[in-house]
Formats: sequence, C-alpha cells, structure tokens
Amino acid sequence: MRMVDIIASKRNGNELTDEEISFFVNGYTKGEIPDYQVSALMMAIYFRGMNERETLTLTNVMADSGDKLDLSAIKGIKVDKHSTGGVGDKTSIALTPIVAACGVPIAKMSGRGLGHTGGTIDKLESFNGFNVSIPTETFIKNVNDIGISLMGQTADLAPADKKLYALRDVTATVENMSLIASSIMSKKLAAGADAIVLDVKTGSGAFMKTLEDSKALAEEMVTIGKGAGRKMVAVISDMDQPLGRKVGNALEVIEAIDTLRGKGPEDFTLLVRTLATYMIMLGGKASSEDEALRMIDDAIESGKALDKLAEFVKAQGGDPSQVYDTSLLKIADKKKVITAEKSGYISRIVCDSVGVSCMMLGGGRASKEDVIDLSVGIELLKKVGSKVNAGDELAYVYYNDEKNLDAALEKLKGSYEYSEIAPEPQKLIKEVIK
Repeated sequence: MRMVDIIASKRNGNELTDEEISFFVNGYTKGEIPDYQVSALMMAIYFRGMNERETLTLTNVMADSGDKLDLSAIKGIKVDKHSTGGVGDKTSIALTPIVAACGVPIAKMSGRGLGHTGGTIDKLESFNGFNVSIPTETFIKNVNDIGISLMGQTADLAPADKKLYALRDVTATVENMSLIASSIMSKKLAAGADAIVLDVKTGSGAFMKTLEDSKALAEEMVTIGKGAGRKMVAVISDMDQPLGRKVGNALEVIEAIDTLRGKGPEDFTLLVRTLATYMIMLGGKASSEDEALRMIDDAIESGKALDKLAEFVKAQGGDPSQVYDTSLLKIADKKKVITAEKSGYISRIVCDSVGVSCMMLGGGRASKEDVIDLSVGIELLKKVGSKVNAGDELAYVYYNDEKNLDAALEKLKGSYEYSEIAPEPQKLIKEVIK
C-alpha cells in the first residue's frame, strides 16, 4: 500500500477503505509517513469529505492509537460529558457531583485550558492542594468508593489525534465536520465511558458559530458514538453571551458551588439540570426526564450534591472546607468597575471579547507554558436584555497585575452593545439530539 495512492483516491472523490485509513493513521503516528503527504490527504478530505463509515473508522483507529482507559472494574454504567467549550463554562464542577449523588458513577478525564480561561482541571486547582496526578488504580477506587473521580488526560491517549490536529491547525484543514467529530470522539472513546452526553455550543463564543453547523457536528458525533457501541445524547446550547455571571477560574468554582446550593444563575442552572437529566437517564437511574429532574432537585435540596463535591475534593487532596465556605477561595483583592456608556437595553455581549479580557488579566493561557492566575476574572452584573442607564455598573473586574489592565478593561467595555428596544429573548437549549 502506498500513501500517494491513498491521496489520489480521496482527491478523486473515492471512499477510503478501512485498511487505507488504518495505514495512514498508524504510519503517521509512528513517524513513517511524512507531514507533507498527510497534509495533502487532509486537504483532500477537507474538500471531498468522508462518509459515515470512513468517519467511524478514522475515529476508532485514532482511539486505538495509544492508551485506552479500562473502566471495567467500576460498577455500573459509566457516563461521561464533553463540552465543545465556551466563556464561563464551569458546567462539570456543578454537574458531576449532582449526577454522582444520583448514583451514576463519574470517571472523567479532563484537560487544561488553552485560551480565555483554564480547563476543568485548572478551575478545580482553585481548591488548595487539589491533585489530578493520581494513579489509575486510585482513580478507579475513588469512583467505586464515592462515585466520582477526575484525572488529567495522559499524553498517550489518542496520540494520533494530537499529531493530526497539530498538522490540521497549520494547514487550514480544521473546519471539516468529519475531522472535527473524529478528533473529539476519539478521545472520548479512549477514555472508556459507556455513555456520553455532549454539550455542543453554538454562537459567537463557540467554535461553531451557526446553529446549522452546531447541529451537524452534534449529529455526526452522536452517529460516531452509537456506531462505536456507546449510548449518546447531544444538547445544543447557546454561547452568544457568557454562561452564568462569572468568568475566571476561582470565580467560576464559586458560581458552581452556588448552583449546588440552589442559588446559581438561571441560565447556568438550566444547562446543568438539562445535562444531568440525560446523564442520569443514560446511566439507567431514571426512566423519564421528570423522574431524573426530581432526583436532581432532591440531590440539591438535601445537600447531597454539595457533600459529594466536598468528598471528591478531599479524596484528591483538596481542602473540602472551601466547598462549604467559598470565602476561603482566593479571589484577587483589586477590583475595577465597568459602567454603561449609554442608556437603553443591552442587546449583545460579544462573548469572545469577554473571554479575551479575562485572558489578558492572567486568567487564561495564550500558550501551553503560561501560568494561570486562578484568582482573577470578571463578574457580569448585567446580561443581554437588561435595561440600563448611562453610568450603571455592568461588571466587576478582579485583577492583580496592572500590566494589561487598561487593555483588558477597554476590551470588556467594547463587548457591550446597546439598543433602544429590548432584544428578543434567546433560548439557552436550542435542541436535543438523541
């Protein structure tokens, strides 16, 4: 088999065989096929596309290219959740304790964030001493003992995807639905869950800007997951403005804890309840949405979900007292106030600009080597649809370093747009694909 023949076949619009896909993925991962040939193939796939069988094969081959997490020692149906990412997306921190408190085992691999804020791991490290570098044996034991554990993604998890994504990133071949879906799902399949709930974001702060593209990606990933024998649900949720009211690592942890107390912001609470509903149903603990919602309400009102988060934090070396008293979490001492520049209704908050503002304060990474300041961030006092007068307080900015402060404040101010009439309310949950 020759790589040049595979490139020519896809260039001409043919389907690649399972053997051809396996040949190029494994050969490239081992360093036996050069970048320039795989670049040519990626461009051919970008223009010619892949069908359902090709996409599933690509996903499975990438998932099999390195370590796969064996979760068979964990009792029950293991359910994972994946978000395509957004500004203020602290969902896992509130979601997973609720689901675990309802009896569904949560064995989750997470990564660190690259961009406007940290990933789930970075956020959880706001708890003093919290540690994700735990052996697999401890990870599995914690899930069996308390129902929840989280560990960092290993370097050998789907290494083919890591190499292929780096190449696609510099050859303008990222935006292909099959390549995006297989990239995400290869890591999810390698992580070993029996069922997966996807939170696919749509809007200005999302990777997919239009509902049409978000739906296509969600459907592609659900198809891949089912083809690989997993139970799947995808929720398409709005990311045209930041989720919740707090952006920044420790601030987001506080908002997640507020939600576990039943006092979270309306949009964030709705998303957590929606995702938890499908995770509990896929986990076999509820037979209907109404039953799952009753279980969620009980987990929150009884305090079981909050206690579950404290157990989880303690089991991984963190300080559980910070779960019960969030004033013990470190928030930057210095604060600036952003005010409305005109009267009217807030018609838009440019999501990406809020995220970039947080990153400029030190709350995110521009490169993998950057160190995040977990204590900085932004608290939004007004959101889209709010009526304001000129001079009203719009947001608080928590900071330590003044180096990029002025630029961050200007970026944040510029993210607000105003109108004389109230904007049409936007649905948070756009669609559910089962």
